[in-house]
Amino acid sequence: MDLFQTSVIKTVDLHTSGEPTRIIISGFPDLKGETLLDKRRYASENPDVDRVRKWLMLEPRGHQGMYGAILVKETELTRTGEADIGVLFCHNEGYSTMCGHATIALGRFLIDTHDLDIFPQRPFLLEQLTNDNENENENDKTPIRVTTLRIHAPCGVVTVTVPLPIISTTPGDSNPNSNSNSNSNSTSESNMTRIPNATYLKPIRFKSIQCFVPSSRGGITISVPREMAWPKLKLKLRNNTHPQSQYNNDNYDDFNINIDNTNTDINIQVDISYGGAFYALVSSSELGFDPSFLNPSNSLGELEEAASILRDLLNQSPEAKKAFTHPSEPDLGFLYGITIIDSDSDPGFKSEFEPPPESGSGSKSTPPSQSQNPVENSKTISWICFFGTDSHSHSHSHSHSGSQIDRSPTGSCVSAHVPLSIERNKLQMGEWCTYESFLTKQYPGNGFRGRAVERIENDGRYYYIVEVEGHAYYTGSASFVPPEEGIDEMGNGFMLGLRS
Repeated sequence: MDLFQTSVIKTVDLHTSGEPTRIIISGFPDLKGETLLDKRRYASENPDVDRVRKWLMLEPRGHQGMYGAILVKETELTRTGEADIGVLFCHNEGYSTMCGHATIALGRFLIDTHDLDIFPQRPFLLEQLTNDNENENENDKTPIRVTTLRIHAPCGVVTVTVPLPIISTTPGDSNPNSNSNSNSNSTSESNMTRIPNATYLKPIRFKSIQCFVPSSRGGITISVPREMAWPKLKLKLRNNTHPQSQYNNDNYDDFNINIDNTNTDINIQVDISYGGAFYALVSSSELGFDPSFLNPSNSLGELEEAASILRDLLNQSPEAKKAFTHPSEPDLGFLYGITIIDSDSDPGFKSEFEPPPESGSGSKSTPPSQSQNPVENSKTISWICFFGTDSHSHSHSHSHSGSQIDRSPTGSCVSAHVPLSIERNKLQMGEWCTYESFLTKQYPGNGFRGRAVERIENDGRYYYIVEVEGHAYYTGSASFVPPEEGIDEMGNGFMLGLRS
């Protein structure tokens, strides 16, 4: 069979702090709808379209942890000039509303590619170069040249600042930043800037949509029924109620202690915050795990089980479901990720919110001042994020065998956590915080950084614009063919999970 005479889907793959992004640049089915959210809904609800997502994300072409970004050249906001390109994010279960690591990867690729069929706006962006005064060329100490593009994600427009390569992409090209008018459909070495250089060591930054904290001052209390509690949570309850117990601290089978039948539920405190998607954030010790989740006593399987049970309980909680409500767009109102925070890196939030910058109603904006950024980078938070339940799927099933573990520090959760930290007096406006995942802690230099660069007061609620930075690197490109209809059933996609 001549692969290039059949229907193929072309992709470019990158990783951001170990988390993959498969950018679908051509061949994906047409998405119907007037708005990007309409297109997202159409993709999710149309079986002929969604099956393409499945066989691109799942085995044998992908894997359980694969993540995708479908380029959408025209949306309602590109037509009005408010965005340069659109994107739909997808994963092993469906379609998400925001993804930080994929946004960083998209910024890298869209500025690097010279293919105007993929990104027609690129030449115009290269005419608007500016200096990044916070970063210098390590060779001659001159400011790094950057450009900014506006990506229309389902949650809104995200602005991405990308450092420009300082290398030639073809032999004899004396001006690597010149505007190419080539309409080549190739994504080969000749038209992609992929050679490592000092500029690629500089981070890509994006500014989030308006992020906010919907949960109450002390978070949300979730009661875990005794029969649903995972082993480490039962051990925590036993040790709290019987601190002098003769039983082995790590022996789950020893937990036969009777508890007052009127109070057998185990309460845990969870924070809800929005960073383009809704996240539930909880400390590892609150769930009964060792404060440091890298401790060998904590297994990924146990952490995933706890996150899965917690997700089910949050989706059943009226208080939590109220917190998941987006103020303007119902399609964004669902729980996306469960983030378990290393308690040693973030020891207990203060319960007091910051006092309002000004009283009154309406909309006010507070940019960071010099006095609000006394420390460049003094804090580091470590966590692990489990995500993947789509708004159109979680209401039909509570099976989480498809839950994904984010290898990266989860950029949209950084966007959610920074406002929470500010409102708990843990961070100041403009102050950077470093975020590490369970994986990047083992590979120094691959964490994300986040800070709030603007605060907006609107009708009694604070909204924050959060800046997040990280690095993305190429891993490959591919042309995928669809499975043989009626013959290759496995080719439609399958997933192996640790639990049923």
